Amino acid sequence: MSVRRRTLLGTVGTIAGLGITGCLGSDTSSVGVLSAGSLASTFEDHVGPAFREETDIELRSEYYGANAMMRMVEDRTKRPDIVVSADATLLRDRLYGEFTDWDLEFATNSLGIGYDEGTTLGGRLANGDPWYEVFRAAETGEIAIGDPDLDPLGYRAVQAFELAEAEYGLAGFRDQLRETVYEEPDEPQLVAGIESGARAGAIVYRNMAVDHGLPFLEFPAAYNFADPSLSDHYATVSFTTDEEGYTAEGRPIVYNATVLEDADDPDGGRRLVEFLADNPDVLETAGLTVGEELPRLSGEVPAEVRA
Repeated sequence: MSVRRRTLLGTVGTIAGLGITGCLGSDTSSVGVLSAGSLASTFEDHVGPAFREETDIELRSEYYGANAMMRMVEDRTKRPDIVVSADATLLRDRLYGEFTDWDLEFATNSLGIGYDEGTTLGGRLANGDPWYEVFRAAETGEIAIGDPDLDPLGYRAVQAFELAEAEYGLAGFRDQLRETVYEEPDEPQLVAGIESGARAGAIVYRNMAVDHGLPFLEFPAAYNFADPSLSDHYATVSFTTDEEGYTAEGRPIVYNATVLEDADDPDGGRRLVEFLADNPDVLETAGLTVGEELPRLSGEVPAEVRA
């Protein structure tokens, strides 16, 4: 269900009997966040400081690929208050039922190439050479993607290669790139690898390039996973992870957040959900997109946050 930003704020912020308003003056001083690695700079440089200024609550955040993150919650090696995923469906498939029954979708993103203009590969991209020709000529390890078994950014890169193969008639393109790209297991290191000179480019989300001031070549809508009207087209490709055999169909990029049922600080977690819903300007400054259809609640939403 869709919610107006101020409606969610008003609902959460005024139900004093449920302890939401009171959390500002309570003993709560920090909230544990387990977040997709693509949001590391977003939370550290934008959301965290703004949330602290508004609430006096600190974020204790850890960042991993969303697949790896779900495993940590499932096997209880991590017990955060709030989980933030780069794939809304992944969170629902893996956590609904045992750990939560609801979530808030709060932002979208687009897929493309972050690169170093000072490299041969980056120079060709900057000059307008077709990216798929540039990638075909790249040396092994020159381009990085996320590990598709650990995070949605990785499996979306593989899915984009497959869609591009069909789009341009590039026989064997997906499999060739799977052989030559470096699969980075630590998602935040995708951009760090470009900045350090270890990689010439990487498949990243737009916000990751924006946060680090990198040139960003956005993929066309046919495979940037940013256009909801192309959902059926995106769904023609899929990726199945090795470890648990989870199959992710291609789908638009949507970030969502939920407060776990066994959270140590559910009030603080809900306050952060409220903040994400009510501060699109903070998210957009960080390079994310917040359209008119967001924020949007799904599942069996608790009375504490339901409009």
